[in-house]
Amino acid sequence: MAPRTLVIGGCGFIGSHVVDHLRARGAAVRVLDRRPEAFRPPLEGVEYVFGDFSDTSLIYEALEGVDAVFHGASTTVPATSNLDPVADITGNLIATVRLLEILRNKPVRKLVYLSSGGTVYGIPKTERVHEDHPQNPINSYGIVKTAIEKYIYMEQELHGLQPVILRASNPYGPRQGHTGIQGIIGTYLWKLHRQEPIEVWGDGCVVRDYIYVKDLAALCVEALMQPATGCFNAGSGTGHSVNDIVRVALETTGCETQAIYKSGRAYDVPRIVLDIERARAAFGWHPRMSLEAGLAETWSWVQSQR
Repeated sequence: MAPRTLVIGGCGFIGSHVVDHLRARGAAVRVLDRRPEAFRPPLEGVEYVFGDFSDTSLIYEALEGVDAVFHGASTTVPATSNLDPVADITGNLIATVRLLEILRNKPVRKLVYLSSGGTVYGIPKTERVHEDHPQNPINSYGIVKTAIEKYIYMEQELHGLQPVILRASNPYGPRQGHTGIQGIIGTYLWKLHRQEPIEVWGDGCVVRDYIYVKDLAALCVEALMQPATGCFNAGSGTGHSVNDIVRVALETTGCETQAIYKSGRAYDVPRIVLDIERARAAFGWHPRMSLEAGLAETWSWVQSQR
């Protein structure tokens, strides 16, 4: 039987796709978020609770009658977290620790937490990064994610929580915003849609692991429904440089614009590609969408937006 699930951040980019996959599996879904979805109206059959994640009384209300929790909310992204680390700690670490304290007194045992495979490891020491790689993040976003992971582990050891931590790489796909703060694929496609130039920080040789959002959401739901616990990388297992993304984006859109290259950023890890074999073995999951097909589907969605 599909668990009744609270999706924290369920109106966001990733969370909205987790909601879709849960509903497809027959789960009853409640969403907790600050505001409604940006790109579609509320879904029939989904219960929405709107408010701040740091509101303790709201958390108590949202947890009533659910069997499992997916926590994908974040008030910062890697590019903004270093600007105000105190806000990052307050809005994410403290709020999540409060959630964990509340869960001690609730029958909810299963928690899936969306961490960051792109930032918690810092600068990799290996070609492909396994979950046992040391965690030495170089930005506040990764430091806070790592701290939350440690608190979740403490709750597992001391209070019987059954957590799955998913260290996601760089997700992209439909419903990704167009502010340009996070996600170069979404940012590039929206800019090309508006006939604006695209920018590259550094020489374009930075390599990342990009995962299509529907592949990531499918893994999140498997983690909610299966008994496995622990920490798992969630990526494609393949690396692509920023120059690769520029090339595929231009080929997909048919645009002939030239990228503008700017100075590199100190907090950008030069290369990170995730080893995803642990998630394959535990959940019988594997990413299905190639980069080219994923960009094409995302571009189609972008073009459908006004």
